[in-house]
Amino acid sequence: MSERPVHHTLFTTGVSLPMNMDMTNVRGLGPSAVRLHLALGAVLLAILAFGPVWAQTPAFVLIMVCGVVALHVGPDRLLPADQRKPWRHIRYAAYLFVIASVIRAAVPSTMTTPPTTMALIPNAFVVPAYLFLGSAFSGMLRRRRAADDDPARIDALLVGLAGAFLTWTFVIAPAVDGSGTTVIRVVDAFFPIIDVVLLVLVAQLMLAGGARQPALWLLVVASADMFVADLLFTLRDAEMISMPQHVVDVLFAAMFVAIPAAALHPSMRTLTQPQKIVIRDLGRVRLAVIATVMVVPTVVATLMPLGSVANNLVRALLCALVVLAVLVRVVRSNNSRVRAERANRRRATHDALTDLPNRELLSDTVASWADRVADEGQEISLLFIDLDRFKMINDHWGHGVGDELLCEVAGRLSAQVRTQDIVARIGGDEFVVALASPSHLRLADSLAERLLVELARPFKLSVGEVVISASIGVAKSHGGAHALELIRDADTAMYKAKGSGRNAVALFDTSLREQVRDRVKLEQSLRGAGERGELAVHFQPIVDVRSGDIDGFEALMRWNSAEHGFVRPDEFIPIAEETGMIVEMGEWLLRESVRQLLEWQAMRRPGDCQLHVSVNVAVRQLRDGSLVNIVDELLRETGLAPSSLWLEITESGVMEDIETALLTLNALHSLGVVLCIDDFGTGYSSLSYLHRLPVGVVKIDRAFISRIGVSQDDGDEPIVRAVLAMTHAMGHRVVAEGVETQAQRDWLYGQGCDLIQGWFYGKADRPENLTHWIRPQPQEAAYLS
Repeated sequence: MSERPVHHTLFTTGVSLPMNMDMTNVRGLGPSAVRLHLALGAVLLAILAFGPVWAQTPAFVLIMVCGVVALHVGPDRLLPADQRKPWRHIRYAAYLFVIASVIRAAVPSTMTTPPTTMALIPNAFVVPAYLFLGSAFSGMLRRRRAADDDPARIDALLVGLAGAFLTWTFVIAPAVDGSGTTVIRVVDAFFPIIDVVLLVLVAQLMLAGGARQPALWLLVVASADMFVADLLFTLRDAEMISMPQHVVDVLFAAMFVAIPAAALHPSMRTLTQPQKIVIRDLGRVRLAVIATVMVVPTVVATLMPLGSVANNLVRALLCALVVLAVLVRVVRSNNSRVRAERANRRRATHDALTDLPNRELLSDTVASWADRVADEGQEISLLFIDLDRFKMINDHWGHGVGDELLCEVAGRLSAQVRTQDIVARIGGDEFVVALASPSHLRLADSLAERLLVELARPFKLSVGEVVISASIGVAKSHGGAHALELIRDADTAMYKAKGSGRNAVALFDTSLREQVRDRVKLEQSLRGAGERGELAVHFQPIVDVRSGDIDGFEALMRWNSAEHGFVRPDEFIPIAEETGMIVEMGEWLLRESVRQLLEWQAMRRPGDCQLHVSVNVAVRQLRDGSLVNIVDELLRETGLAPSSLWLEITESGVMEDIETALLTLNALHSLGVVLCIDDFGTGYSSLSYLHRLPVGVVKIDRAFISRIGVSQDDGDEPIVRAVLAMTHAMGHRVVAEGVETQAQRDWLYGQGCDLIQGWFYGKADRPENLTHWIRPQPQEAAYLS
């Protein structure tokens, strides 16, 4: 029945097979099997209805044989074992119908009119057959339907009650009052009753929504055939009409064609699978049906003359049940609508995963506090909480574990606040706690510190204990600030906390707002800087300590903005990394560096050492799946020797997700390029992981170089000695960065350092200013071993 859908899904499983369904030995049937069965059935029905008498019995036998075979083949070929039970019951019913038909054909006295006690013999098989059909339809309905408040149930009951009223009035009551023994009259009355029950079950299958596929329509046709056949059979036995048995046989045979055809059709799977159910507005057709089942019994009850007391009581009871069913339908429909509206309102204001208030409800609540706190001399405080490195949780264990963690975090935050405070989730791993309190109590500050400690405790998840940290930004207002502005200020303070090393609390001040404004301007200018020709590559020499000859260059990106002038790398590189622009900019840097190296190599004399170029790879590039393909393509296009390309990775970037990084690093290593660990020694775990990384060069951070050779008591010299000894033992070359003095170079030479980079030899410069390094001259400062 056509109705307008309302966006309120009660059950989300579609027609496709469930993921956990055991499909062992399920092979399927083609559509030709159904067409062949229906075509053969139509021919046999035509013979049974209009053919010669000698051909009718063979046609009837063939219909039953084909039906039983189809009921075996269809479910066994189309359904897994755990979905076949309803069809087994239909198969049992078919066996019993066949037995009853054989008895009636073999013993004609069982078919006399009016019936005798001999009719009880075949009926002893027909009655349980109907019970098996009822069980089968109930099983399909139980597996297929959705929510308890699905209106299809009450609508089907209305159809059944109206059918029961009419059947009682015109069929059962006259049959019970007719001739024959009491047992025969009761049995004859049973068939219309069970037909009404079957109609109710099939009506629910139809009205409950979901996939109304050919198999379902075939069951509807079969149920209608049974109902009409049994109605005519009962009226004939009650001698209320005169009708040959042949008509009943044709209708019964049509049922025996339709149900097996449903068993052969692939859509029969939908009869035992949960369907997507949608509550709909009451359509015109459905409304007309409900009105009919109310009006018809009332009109009939009014016009029909009174009968026996029992007859009148049953008719009154059925009429009352119809009215009550309509009333229940109205009440349940209204309640369902109210629940749906309530659920929709909650979905609009709460986070679906954690059930915490969302950004909209948070903003409305903070806005509602504004006037009250101003009058009472209080302040509104917002704590903007962001989980540090949450992406690693999703990348390593999957989003399911990430969702677990978010729910656990929501629980801990809620447990730490007062009942009048608000805990909201406003983004992926972003939470906000809002509270109003007297400013002198400093509740927000103490709460932020407490939350840092609370969130640092291990979380017990399905994968084991997981430890995280959080960065918290705090913003306060005495009621004058707009809610969204306050959230923005707390967000800004949170980024300050992240910039301070994470696992920290930062308080918003107006200077941060200026910084954010400047950062936004810088970000907008950075977009398109490459297309405008504002990016350039500078190169810094890397020199062999022993010979003093050039070994290669490190490529460094520079930005000279038309709007902002020269922008330091430590200002624009973090912006490029956070926004993802670094991926495209990094590829440009890589290609420009290789192009320049090839140009320099062409200028070298035969016998000169092969130069290399060292290019920094950002963490975003390391995680990007295209990096390996870009490097491979570049090497193939240019013909550059892979060993001439060094790729520098920071140890902190590798340590953030060592397993993911290893996949990319091993793939790059297999191409033959040289991998370098940059800023070595500034991290916290690289020493234990260095042996796992396929690196060939280690660059000691300038922080350890700046104080060597100054004082014998300096604490950095033993560290540098240890790094040199360890990396040489592992077969790696060592580059010392930030070398600026003769003393530093001399000390590194004495310790066996391989390469040096720093202002002692030259700063990073444009390629045209470095040509004196390309054709090396004898160096007075070179050391003799």
